Amino acid sequence: MLTIRLKPLDLQPGQRVLDLGCGEGRHLHGLYWDETPVTVVGADLCHEDVVTALDKFFELPPPEPASDLRAAVLTTANGETLPFPDRSFDRIICSEVLEHVPDPDLFLAEISRLLKPGGIFVASVPRYWPEAICWWLAPGYPRTPGGHVRIFKPEGLKAQVEKHGFRRYLRHWAHSLHSPYWWLQCALWNSRDTSSLVRLYRKFLEWDLLERPWLTRTMERVLDPVMGKSVVMYFRKTA
Repeated sequence: MLTIRLKPLDLQPGQRVLDLGCGEGRHLHGLYWDETPVTVVGADLCHEDVVTALDKFFELPPPEPASDLRAAVLTTANGETLPFPDRSFDRIICSEVLEHVPDPDLFLAEISRLLKPGGIFVASVPRYWPEAICWWLAPGYPRTPGGHVRIFKPEGLKAQVEKHGFRRYLRHWAHSLHSPYWWLQCALWNSRDTSSLVRLYRKFLEWDLLERPWLTRTMERVLDPVMGKSVVMYFRKTA
């Protein structure tokens, strides 16, 4: 399940792409198996997630045909002080990460340092009003260890990124069918782990992810601008 669309990244063979906060690797793997061969680097603070992302590379067959331009590198790293030289990446993505970190400006400064002039940076965060409902329904939601510590307003996020030398060129929303799932979890916060309603909705989302029927795909495309769980913004670094 990808939140970021790969086509607007305008990937070129041999480019270096950083997935900052790669987690268990959903975008990392999507980039690696994309038709355009690139070197993709995944970095995350959680060592266990990096190990899981590495293990998942062995669950699928290698890309065909093999290409010397395609490679993957994984590392455990702090997004505030990354172990890479200046201007070492052509594309950087940061999906569902900035809402977790104490100081997003430190992340954005590192991203600006690492990205080549003219390079593309993509950030996705929870959309303001669906996320605000979660905070209202469950006061414990933002206090979950490793959870969300802020809610971004879209224009606020745009301004915060652009002050680091970027200009936004595209915005869209994603995962509208996931918004009710999180509202349901928050409404049933104290019993969410045992709730049959939460379990049933989770099974629906898993079925939709695997089967991708035309009905739910059409529903999500229609509903994303209205109630998409995430907002995705694409920026280009000024020269």
